[in-house]
Amino acid sequence: MAFSNHDDDEVLSEMNVTPLVDVMLVLLVVFIVTAPLMTNAVHVNLPETGAVALPDTEEPMVVSVDAEGAYYIGKETYSVEALEEALVAAHEENPEQAVQLQADEGVEYGTVAKAMAALERSGIQKVAVLTQQ
Repeated sequence: MAFSNHDDDEVLSEMNVTPLVDVMLVLLVVFIVTAPLMTNAVHVNLPETGAVALPDTEEPMVVSVDAEGAYYIGKETYSVEALEEALVAAHEENPEQAVQLQADEGVEYGTVAKAMAALERSGIQKVAVLTQQ
């Protein structure tokens, strides 16, 4: 605090900003700690959505996963390894091949993730996940 040698009866008033800075730093720390916790608390119910028409004119390949976890291309059954081989062959034949992935609502996420991984490894870029309207 500064003192002056004035003979006048002036009142010196200065605001102490240290408590304000302390409060702001505490609030900043609270927000930094709680922000990541809030992003992990997302609960999702899938898969009903509004349908969006695909703009492609050629017929896309349909990859399906049924309730038992079996993989299909069209109506043919495949294992995960055979599914990937068939997708690689389809991509080599037509690099612009589009694929529609549809999975039963009750199938485990890991089973669908294996099909999606096979699609990614095959190199197919145009993938649509189908849901019911």
